[in-house]
Amino acid sequence: MKNSYLTIAGILCLYLLSYNQIHAQGCVAIRSGCGANVGGGASLQKGQWQAGTNFRYFHSYKHFRGKHEETNRVKEGSEVINDSFFLDFLMSYGLTDRLSLNVALPFVHHNRSSLYEHGGNPKEDDISTVENEFWAGDRHATSSAGLADIRLGMTYWLLDPAESTGTNASIGLGMKFASGDYRAQDEFYNQGDNKDQTILSGVDQSIQPGDGGYGVTLDVQGYHTLSNGVVISANLYYLSNPREYYTLETRGRSRDFSVPDQYAARLGALVMTPIHGLFFYGGGRLEGVPSSDLIGGDEGFRRPGYAISLEPGLTYGIRNTAFNLTVPVAVERNRTRSFSDKESGGHGDAAFADYLINFSFSYRFGKSTPVLESIQSPTGI
Repeated sequence: MKNSYLTIAGILCLYLLSYNQIHAQGCVAIRSGCGANVGGGASLQKGQWQAGTNFRYFHSYKHFRGKHEETNRVKEGSEVINDSFFLDFLMSYGLTDRLSLNVALPFVHHNRSSLYEHGGNPKEDDISTVENEFWAGDRHATSSAGLADIRLGMTYWLLDPAESTGTNASIGLGMKFASGDYRAQDEFYNQGDNKDQTILSGVDQSIQPGDGGYGVTLDVQGYHTLSNGVVISANLYYLSNPREYYTLETRGRSRDFSVPDQYAARLGALVMTPIHGLFFYGGGRLEGVPSSDLIGGDEGFRRPGYAISLEPGLTYGIRNTAFNLTVPVAVERNRTRSFSDKESGGHGDAAFADYLINFSFSYRFGKSTPVLESIQSPTGI
């Protein structure tokens, strides 16, 4: 029974690391790494530690208004481009075989290039008949980097892992701290009435390292042994940000920016391969920002929306070390209407990425239990 538990725990810890690092999705500012179970620490035994890192990257440039892609933006060269890099340092500790403490120290680097933020406003003529001429101004970039919002959480297995080897579920509660800079500034060109000024001002909400609020996270994770060599898993996550908005001066004027909630879900399966310690992962994931928050008001500017992705991946473990690579590919993107959109009757747009790259590394220590232990099947039963 013990070997069965260790095998299941080892398999799950490899890919839970990648799930719990919720990533930004272009202009829809889904923040990275807000899961309470940062690093999959729920699978640890008492007295066991797990250290890890998680790297993510995306390139967003395709604009959506609702589910409709505005392909003209790329053709015209007016698209907004976000390149974002995330690096998290993770640590988990098993307080008991069922309860773990988890902490994540995240760092980010964002680069955003656009025309409209640097004096590139369309003329009043019919832009449908003009290509690459109606945008006044040049493309320039703004950037931000540094510490993002630190997360601290605890996770508890609902069933005794030593007894329930084929099926189990965990629940996690956590805190997100407002440690990331949410007032980062950079230079904006072609500003002022004559578009001849360069000013230092707040960067776009989507590339701020922090979201400006203290939040509470809830995540539920579960797995079930479907057959010999196959384990299915499911994850649900929600971040509640009670703070409604903050005020930031951007491009010469003050503006209220929302501190929105976030949500995510994942369903997939791990399949054992003939290569010892190597597993295929396949599944789907949903990540988004709602138009209205669970707690607190909905005022302030936000770009709500969601992305649904198919997520192939590989997981490999040897002794106390584990590696995980997944590449979620978007199959549906939807920039939903915000609270202010609904009041005004409008519908804003947002840029999304085609895919993301997630790479995780973890190492266990404190006990002589390997991450993957002599796997003959994912369950051993």
